[in-house]
Amino acid sequence: MDKNQIREYLEYYRDLGFDVIYRRSTRADYAAAVSPMVELPGLAPDNDSLAAIRNDIGDCRRCRLCEERKNIVFGSGNEEARLVFVGEGPGADEDEEGLPFVGRAGQLLTQMIDNTASKEGIPIKRKDVYICNVVKCRPPGNRTPQPDEMEICGQFLFRQLTVIRPKAICALGATAMKALLNTRDGITKLRGQWHKWNGIPVMITYHPSYLLRQYNQQAKREAWEDLKTLLHFVYD
Repeated sequence: MDKNQIREYLEYYRDLGFDVIYRRSTRADYAAAVSPMVELPGLAPDNDSLAAIRNDIGDCRRCRLCEERKNIVFGSGNEEARLVFVGEGPGADEDEEGLPFVGRAGQLLTQMIDNTASKEGIPIKRKDVYICNVVKCRPPGNRTPQPDEMEICGQFLFRQLTVIRPKAICALGATAMKALLNTRDGITKLRGQWHKWNGIPVMITYHPSYLLRQYNQQAKREAWEDLKTLLHFVYD
């Protein structure tokens, strides 16, 4: 078993929630009074960068989402952003352009960021934040990503967030919420509250595509309040 295979094996146990594992003791261990406890490696390599992550993704064929996609949608924005927005996955417009949140939902997100910041006297625009998705390829028919697809792509999201290390993360919608918090709770229960992902504060709010539906006036008001709280926390 080579080093890469060992790393993948250990990272599998980290994904299951284990921080350490125990190996069988040897006589040398007892002679040296060394505990046979092995700390699991981090998911991100040393000196990681967004460019290295994108290079590692390559022309990804790790899951079934590659079969119908046109472009991998990695992420966009300020690579040193203090705030990162995480969505679910690319739609048709994003798949066409290779950029996140450029369709109707993306236009609404831009308006929400720019207009809320302006009204609150916070001098930022969309270009000042970083935006990415849980999965980097468009699910067929814009369906919700499957758990195995989220798990495979999740390693790259983990590395993106670790490299940027923002002051806060905004999870847009239930899929992003579940990917970051590993929870089964519904979004209406957790939205508008602060949570944590690897020590970074996380605000949960509705996905812009949900807010585009005509009957969601109350959700729109709640999302704007969530965004105001988020922007003041990050930039005040």
